[in-house]
Amino acid sequence: MDVRNEVQIPAGDVQLTADLRVPPEPAGVVLFAHGSGSSRRSPRNVAVAQVLNRSALCTVLVDLLSPAEEAVDARTRQLRFDIGLLAGRLAAIVDWLATAGPCGSAPIGLFGASTGAAAALVSAAERPDVVRAVVSRGGRPDLAGAALDRVTAPTLLLVGGLDDQVLALNEQAREALPESAELTVVPGAGHLFEEPGALAQVSDAAATWFTDHLG
Repeated sequence: MDVRNEVQIPAGDVQLTADLRVPPEPAGVVLFAHGSGSSRRSPRNVAVAQVLNRSALCTVLVDLLSPAEEAVDARTRQLRFDIGLLAGRLAAIVDWLATAGPCGSAPIGLFGASTGAAAALVSAAERPDVVRAVVSRGGRPDLAGAALDRVTAPTLLLVGGLDDQVLALNEQAREALPESAELTVVPGAGHLFEEPGALAQVSDAAATWFTDHLG
């Protein structure tokens, strides 16, 4: 039976709330970075996490802003686009996972959505010896900037076929990422993958990618 916990994770001078789910004998752990204006309770990320759990992967869904910061961001909408801040928070959580060991010694992967994908890629560049795989869902990898050249983890970019602008940005980012990076287009899907079966394709592709590169 899976073990589910709400935990507090230290990240610099704040404590971040996360939902941790640990299946028996996890083959890896996947840390989720939600998109702008979302939270650890994003229904799409929760749905993906459930599929990963069934693939024996531990999952960590975390709020990257403290409650006080979320209140500020609700007024200004600035912190949700602060990729440096969000990437620093993710790196701190990666360090916590590697040292606190809530999922044992399982290798670590990152799953980023929208702007969270940029933060995940920057964190992967900052922790090349620890982050073993990255998956981006409808992400903005372009916002990772020069960090793309320093990413060594195998990276899967998942984009909806109807999400024209984001698809173009992902195609450009793919050229800057290592040869192990792949771009997969989900036909007929928009930015949020709300179309029937679209999110299931994302979940299955992510589970396969993480199982192959973490397991």
